[in-house]
Amino acid sequence: MARFEIGGAEMAPMGQKSAVNADNFFELGLTFATGRDVTTDLVAAHKWFNLAAMKGNHEAARYRQEIAAEMSGSQVAEAQRAAREWLRTH
Repeated sequence: MARFEIGGAEMAPMGQKSAVNADNFFELGLTFATGRDVTTDLVAAHKWFNLAAMKGNHEAARYRQEIAAEMSGSQVAEAQRAAREWLRTH
């Protein structure tokens, strides 16, 4: 598995719409959920798992549900807004 800078990884799907897929989003969710090379951020993880689930990744839907159980309602709402904003701008 290749290592990459998160800033670059988050920007990569934006560069080419054809490069955007559920696996890209799922990997970003895992990165933020586990704190792999970044500070753990459940809001960001939920956002990326949400986007991956919307693109058909069933495992992402399960992970999203698991981390949502560890989040407050306002954090889940923030993650959902972030996912909608990402979709709106990309």
